[in-house]
Amino acid sequence: MRIVVLAGGLSAERDVSISTGTMVCNALKASGQDAVLVDLFFGVPTMPEDLQAYFADKTPVQPYSVKSTAPDLKEIRASRTADGLGGIGPNVIELCRAADIVFMAMHGEPGENGMIQAMFDMMEIKYTGAGYFGSALAMDKGITKQLFINHGIPTPAGRVFRRGEKVDYPLPCIVKPCSGGSSIGVKKAFTQEELERAAEEAFRCEDEILIERIIKGREFTCGVLGGIAMPPAEVIPKGDFYDYAHKYQDGLITEICPAEISDELTEEIKDLSLKAFKCLKLDVYARMDYLYDGENLYCLEANTLPGMTPTSHLPQEAKAMGISYEELCMRIIQLSMKKYR
Repeated sequence: MRIVVLAGGLSAERDVSISTGTMVCNALKASGQDAVLVDLFFGVPTMPEDLQAYFADKTPVQPYSVKSTAPDLKEIRASRTADGLGGIGPNVIELCRAADIVFMAMHGEPGENGMIQAMFDMMEIKYTGAGYFGSALAMDKGITKQLFINHGIPTPAGRVFRRGEKVDYPLPCIVKPCSGGSSIGVKKAFTQEELERAAEEAFRCEDEILIERIIKGREFTCGVLGGIAMPPAEVIPKGDFYDYAHKYQDGLITEICPAEISDELTEEIKDLSLKAFKCLKLDVYARMDYLYDGENLYCLEANTLPGMTPTSHLPQEAKAMGISYEELCMRIIQLSMKKYR
C-alpha cells in the first residue's frame, strides 16, 4: 500500500506529532508498506516526478526526540519559504491523493479536531481513525463533559468559561484550555491569585477554558481498538503533576500495564471506555483517560489520535495484548480501510 503518514502542522503538539509520525512511518516501512512522512505545514517543496520510487524508498526516517517544552509556533511559521495553502504546505494534498490511505499522526488542531478529516472527506481521500464529527466532539472538553453527563459517564464537576467572563470557581481547581492537549496550558490553582493567573495563561491558548474540581487519586488510561477495550494502564508521574515534560521525556513517569487493580475496577474502566467511545461517535481507535480517588472513577477525556511516541500509552496497552508496534499500526490501517467498503 501507498501510505502518507501526516504529521507536524502548526499545533502546540507539533513535536509530539512528528515523533509519532516518525515511529509510525518506520514501522510501516519495516512491515513492507510504501510509506512516506509528510509535514502538514512544510509539505514537500518539489513534487516528486517518480511517485512509485518516492513511496517505495525504505530508508528509515531519522528518529525525532520531543523537547521538554512546546515549540515556538511563530518561529516555525516564519521559517517556511515554499508556497503553501495557509497552514497546509506545498504538495501535501497532491501526495495524499496519490496514497491509498493517510495515516493521521496529527496531534492538536487542525488534525485532531476534525478539520483535516472534513477536508479529506470532501476530496474523497481515505484516512485513519475517527471521522470529522467525532473528532470535533472529543476535541472540545466542554462538549465532551456534557455528553459524558448525558450518557451517565462519571466525570469531574466543571464549568466552561469564555474569554471576557469573570472567572470564579471553588478552590482548589484545575484550569485547562478547552481544546488543548498534552497538558499544554493546564495549571492547578489553590488560591484566587493562582486561579486568575492560570486562567490568563489558558486564555492565551484559546477563547474557551474548562475549570474542574481537582480529583486526587490514581491515573489510568484505556484504549479502544476495533470495538475492543484494551488493558488499562496506570500512569505514575515522578512529581505532583503529569505535565508536558512528564508525558514525553524518558524516565519521568512509571507506567504499569496492565494496571495492578482489581478485576472489578478493570472491567469498569473498560466498560466506561467503550461507552465513551460510542457516545462521542468515534471510530477505529481512541484512548480514554481516568482518575480514581479510591472510591469513584472519573473519565476526563477521549484522545482520538493518541500518541504513538516511545513513551505513549496505547502501544504499551497493545503490547500487553500481544500486539507489536508494527502490528498495531497495520491494524489501525486495516480497520480504517473498512470504513470505505
